Amino acid sequence: MGYINPFTSEIKYLQILTITTTIFVVAAGTRVLGQDCGCSPDLCCSQYGYCGTSDDYCGRGCQEGPCLSPPSSNGVSVEDIVTDTFFNGITDQATGSCPGKGFYTRETFLDALGSYPEFGTIGSTDDSKREIAAFFAHVAHETGHMCYIEEINGTMRDYCDKTTSSQYPCVSGKGYYGRGPMQLSWNFNYGPAGSSIGFDGLSNPEIVATNSTISFSTALWFWMNYCHDAFTSGQGFGATIRAINGALECNGGNSDNVSARVEYYTQYCNQLQVDPGNNLTC
Repeated sequence: MGYINPFTSEIKYLQILTITTTIFVVAAGTRVLGQDCGCSPDLCCSQYGYCGTSDDYCGRGCQEGPCLSPPSSNGVSVEDIVTDTFFNGITDQATGSCPGKGFYTRETFLDALGSYPEFGTIGSTDDSKREIAAFFAHVAHETGHMCYIEEINGTMRDYCDKTTSSQYPCVSGKGYYGRGPMQLSWNFNYGPAGSSIGFDGLSNPEIVATNSTISFSTALWFWMNYCHDAFTSGQGFGATIRAINGALECNGGNSDNVSARVEYYTQYCNQLQVDPGNNLTC
């Protein structure tokens, strides 16, 4: 139970209330024109269907309008960094009876990675290693070294947020509790994650616990939308803790959990022979 925080997605609830202002985008370059999304031609249509001109609208996920092009890749191969030795070094710490044994594999992680080319490829080679270490640090903490697929006692909790049910309506009999490497939770995360990845997150949330590639895709989706830009902009590992579970862990909320996440991160940085950088806590 210590590995799966049943309140992990509380911060995600807070984020959805200000979704158009909390996703930070690091983007530069030429603008691409095109519009038939309901916004005027000089406005961007964000990934959530809102019109505006800031990076929140014109950056990551921008659908139409003067969208910003993504930052240039550094050419790093994530596959070469996330080796069998690195990946199995995490999963091997889970006991043989763990439900995640055989479910979470390096192959399905790499399959999911194909849809997220910016992950681990922004900045210097050391920046890439740090982002990879940060991602897997949270995965290890959330799932007990990829032991758990579903949140313990998740079926006993109500993850249907009524304030977002008009946009992401909860389906009767479906549970939106934590599943997958990042323990995706709440209807307002299952809905857009499914739309982005290509599954019905509201009617079929269970697929996150039965299809390993989709499961890893939801973790990468959440990371790229809520953690990637903060981390690659130099805010440090602490910013990713705040994005994932800051409402409960940061500012003294649960210093033990923060320390555990930082320990995983520094351990994986050491394995990848990279300095973990500054601002590790929150």
